[in-house]
Amino acid sequence: MKLRVGYELNYMFPQPTPAILMLNIHYTRVSDLAMPDNIIVSPPVAISGYRDGFGNWCSRIVAPAGRVRISTDAIVSDSGLPDPVMADAWQVPVEELPEEALVFLLASRFCDSDRLLDLAWSLFGHATPGWGRVQAICDFVHNHIAFGYEHARVTRTASEAYEERRGVCRDYAHLAVAFCRALNIPARYCTGYLGDVGTPPPYPPGDFAAWFEVYLGNHWYTFDPRNNVPRIGRVLVARGRDAADVAMTTTFGPNTLEGFRVWTDEITGSALLPA
Repeated sequence: MKLRVGYELNYMFPQPTPAILMLNIHYTRVSDLAMPDNIIVSPPVAISGYRDGFGNWCSRIVAPAGRVRISTDAIVSDSGLPDPVMADAWQVPVEELPEEALVFLLASRFCDSDRLLDLAWSLFGHATPGWGRVQAICDFVHNHIAFGYEHARVTRTASEAYEERRGVCRDYAHLAVAFCRALNIPARYCTGYLGDVGTPPPYPPGDFAAWFEVYLGNHWYTFDPRNNVPRIGRVLVARGRDAADVAMTTTFGPNTLEGFRVWTDEITGSALLPA
């Protein structure tokens, strides 16, 4: 299966403004790209890059004053298979976890698992450790939070999402991650492309999506409490402790986001080349 993925972000900057962009497909999927998903900035500016502490590719620019468009348009190959389900995956004891997983047991800016410790054990302590416990968490979060873009708030923590019972996909992921960490299950926040392949219409406007991964049975597995069913065509952009680590754009000065489009569409032979 081939997917056409991309975005167009339109900003107004009142003055030259440094920015960090986390907008490239994750290195684990680069081999699936038909061509590089280069970031195009208009008007053109110099772009430099680096890898952050989680291995995500980051780009640095100084956006000029005025209107600036940041975009890409790429083709990525995908297996066409839904997220795997491994119902017998077991919970790894903390003392047996690899060192790189330990950071994903700790409370973080938006995943305040320390505040949810007692609640997590009261809600899920009876669930079978491993896949069954994580799925119980996803079932609970899916039903507990009401989705709505009007509910979006960039400062909402996992504990606040639990109390307010509303939010967007990042809030679902934050709450599920925090519950997992409170139960000694390493969990990391993910963001990327997720279209509507394999789902019935009508389709909502395109957007970047949030989900999470947990370490079970010596592997990382994908869970998605917002949709709470295995999905097709998930394309990772970045991973971190929570949304603070994987912001698509971080700007160091005032600006206005005037336009925002994201697309993730299945394509066939006649549409293989980006416009």
